[in-house]
Amino acid sequence: MSTTTLDVGHRRLFLRCGPVVVPVRGRSVLVGTIAVAVLAVLTVLTLGLGTYALTPAEVVRVLLGGGGALDRTVVYEWRLPRAMAAIILGGLLAIAGALFQTVTRNPLASPDVLGLSNGAFTGMLITVVVFTASWPVMTLGAVAGGAAAAAAIWFLARTGGVQGFRLIIVGIGISAMLASLNTWMLLQIELETAMFASAWGAGSLNGVTAGPVLGAVLCALPLLLVLGAMAPALQQIDLGDDMATASGARPDRVRTLALLLGVALVSIATAVVGPIAFVALAAPQIARRIARTPHLSPTLSALFGAVLLLGSDMIAQHVLPVALPAGVVTVSVGGIYLVVTIIQEIRRRA
Repeated sequence: MSTTTLDVGHRRLFLRCGPVVVPVRGRSVLVGTIAVAVLAVLTVLTLGLGTYALTPAEVVRVLLGGGGALDRTVVYEWRLPRAMAAIILGGLLAIAGALFQTVTRNPLASPDVLGLSNGAFTGMLITVVVFTASWPVMTLGAVAGGAAAAAAIWFLARTGGVQGFRLIIVGIGISAMLASLNTWMLLQIELETAMFASAWGAGSLNGVTAGPVLGAVLCALPLLLVLGAMAPALQQIDLGDDMATASGARPDRVRTLALLLGVALVSIATAVVGPIAFVALAAPQIARRIARTPHLSPTLSALFGAVLLLGSDMIAQHVLPVALPAGVVTVSVGGIYLVVTIIQEIRRRA
């Protein structure tokens, strides 16, 4: 059963299930529903595009259990793992971006800007050179590299309390140094290994199989459960440290845990598809502006992140004259977003 009321000019729905009451904003539900519909349309189109083309009706028929043997092979074995990777990993990147932007209270804070993606790339390169290119080892290396970059940023920015602006400036510096280190490492290793690492470093969904995607889901699920439990505390610190402390939250502890969750999520995604730029930066803010929510919603951010990455991959593979990594398209989208954000900020200050 649900009732409707007004909350400071925003219509809210209160969903009741026994003693549990969950408030949701009507506009957020509408925006989320539209995002799911867009995601479904993009998925059907993606599964049908390619050398062996399928109409949307044929794709839907296969997904419902029908279709011929070749159609099912094309959809389920060739194209569905790639589409699911874009949806799931785009969502994880967007959630990580929402966590960083909430903690720093800065819309320009994201794992790629702060250098965590480059750190994960460094860890991956080291594991490929020293050990092997298997996905479990690469995942451990990427997580370790992202964690090491985060620890370095935290150590250098912690003086006087971690502030959003200081964290971003230090992160940009760490990112530049790691990018230089990665380039030097690529120049030192064997050509075949360097080509593999370079393709991975561009952020590509090429060659993604169901195994790594399932592994990423299993690794991320416990982290998302922890995030769900700490969601109220994140909303409290978004009001300011004084208000959060007065309401019973511990801002420093919440920030530390949120940053750890963000590092882990972006490292898991990076281990599968490489450092995809700007999805974590743009998706949470786009979701917030369209839904007009007072806080960054992890759920809406994930939906918009999935739409951005899946749409970018479809454009990169089937719209451009030459097939390119999805990361090339997300960089272009992110560049447009940055320009628009800077123009709006200049106008606001003027």
